[in-house]
This record gives sequence, structure tokens and C-alpha cells, in this order.
Amino acid sequence: MTRGMSLQELAEHTGSHLQGDAGFRVMSVAPVETAQVQDISYIRGGKFRHFLDSTQAGALILPLELAESYTGNCLVNANPYLAYAQIVALLHPAPRPEASIHPSAVIASDAEIGEGVSIGAHVVLGQGVELAANVIIEAGCVLGEACKVGENTRLYPNVTLGYGTQVGERCIIHSGAVLGADGFGFAPDNGAWYKIPQVGNVVVGDDVEIGANTCIDRAALGATRIGNGVKLDNLLQIGHNVQIGDHSAIAACTAVAGSVEIGKHCQIGGMCAIAGHLSIADHVVVTGTSMVSRSITHAGVYSSGTSATENAVWRKNAARFNQLDKLARRLAELEKQLADLQNKGSN
Repeated sequence: MTRGMSLQELAEHTGSHLQGDAGFRVMSVAPVETAQVQDISYIRGGKFRHFLDSTQAGALILPLELAESYTGNCLVNANPYLAYAQIVALLHPAPRPEASIHPSAVIASDAEIGEGVSIGAHVVLGQGVELAANVIIEAGCVLGEACKVGENTRLYPNVTLGYGTQVGERCIIHSGAVLGADGFGFAPDNGAWYKIPQVGNVVVGDDVEIGANTCIDRAALGATRIGNGVKLDNLLQIGHNVQIGDHSAIAACTAVAGSVEIGKHCQIGGMCAIAGHLSIADHVVVTGTSMVSRSITHAGVYSSGTSATENAVWRKNAARFNQLDKLARRLAELEKQLADLQNKGSN
């Protein structure tokens, strides 16, 4: 159980300006509508201004425009959401198991295990595996031959790393994720399919987080690469030879086909589909449920798809959509006829 921290300590850690009682002790973080006197919460915009009068929180994290009219304890920060995240990490740290190796783990004789490593029950480490200092491998994980895991990285239960997978430092890989399964490669063979051996690997940079049940395929040749600071949500499919640039983020249920190159600082919304062999420039935002079928060469916000509406309206719109080509041809013909009439009138 945390002993909490003073508001002064939290202000220093988050780079916030303190208003109120510097010695006030915060025990936990809670939603603004349910927070109690020992809690801190945050409000990041005027849309939630009404909570200033009703919240029971002992302290708030506020932007300057809200803090000016608030008389209670608060931390004033230009980015309240970031300050909130930093305080959550301080007051609610993830439990860390002690450095130990469970007796049920199966570990190859030549595996290299650094100081402070924790290996849970029924873990399997193949030949040539290297675990750097303070790595946590939780129960049921399987690391294939020649996998490497960097310092302070954590694999939650039942993560699988295929042979040759490399994971950097301070990464988090959540339960059920599979890195290094074969990419989807098959050559047509007289009406059947001939499997193309996938002989590359997966390389993950530092400070990467990979969500539960996400799959990242090994490269056919070379490497599937996930850059530094990338954040991948749950239930993603990342195809073979995909390259994701530093600090990009992809939300749940998106599928990225093989050999796609995604730039740095991109944001891909949930349930998007990105066709193979495309490139996406740096600083691109693709909104949820979009289909990307062509390369995106300039930074910006891109969307496709339609939002939900009443079924009767959608059916009418769908019928008209199927008529667009015919209507476009008719319009072009009418414009041509109108131009001819205007030319005759001017002669």
C-alpha cells in the first residue's frame, strides 16, 4: 500500500505550479466525479469545468485557465493529462516480482540470464536466449532460439517470441502477444499454394509497448522493425517486413499488411486496414476504420469510411453510391453539351 506523496513532491516531479497546501498528502488517483479527500484527479478542459464545484477530490491537476478560478489544492500544468499519467505511475506502480527462477521453468543450458531477472512458472527459454538485467518473464512465456531481451523489459504471461526475435530495453509486452510467427507468404503452384520460408526476424526498439494478443510476423527476409517508443494496442496484425517509425501509435484491431513502411510520430486509429507495400509519411494521422489503399506522402489527417446511420438511410445512400459512375458520365455529357451551346451562342 502506497504511503502517498505530498503535493509539493508531485509538483516537483511533474513540473507543475502548486496552489494550496504544499504538505497535503495524496494517497491515490481517482476519477474526478468519484474522488475523495485523499485523492487527486484532473480536469483538462473547460468542458468539465462544472466538476470544480462538485468534486470531493483533495487536489486537482488543472490547466491555467481553470486554476485561476479554483480555490482548492491544485497542480497547474499546461498538459494536465501528462501530469496525471506521471502521478499515476508514482502512486500506483505495477507490482514487481522478486528476482528468481521458478523451478518449473525450462531453460537451455547456454541461455544467458542477467542480474535481477525474474522468470515465472512454466517459462521456456530456448538455446542461445539472452536476458539482460532486471528483465521480467512471467508465467507461461516461450522464447525461441537466439531471442534477446533488453534491460528492464517485462513480458506478461503467455507471450511467445519466435526464434531470433530481439526486444529492446524498457519494453512492455502484454499477455498473448506473438512476435516472430511466420509471415503470410505463399507462392501459387498449379492451383495450390507453396509455402515461402520466412527466414527473417522481428526487431523491437526501446520503450515499446505491445498490447495483448497482438501479432507481429517475422520478415520473409531481413527484419520486421518496430521503432523506439512505438505503442501498439491489443489485437493488431503487423505483417512481415513492416517498418514502424519511432514514437508512432496504432489503436486496436488494425491490420497492417506486409512490407508497409509507417513513418515516425504517426497515429493510426482503431480498425484500420493498410494494404501491403505502401508507405506512410511522418506525422500522419489516420482516423478509425479507414482503409489505406495508396501511399500517403505528406503529413496530415486522413479518413475514409462512413459513420453509422439509420439502416433505411444507409440503404438509400448505398444504392446511390452504386450509381455514382453512371451519374458522373451523364454529368460530363451534359457539361459538354452546355459548352457546345455556349460556344455557338458566342459565334
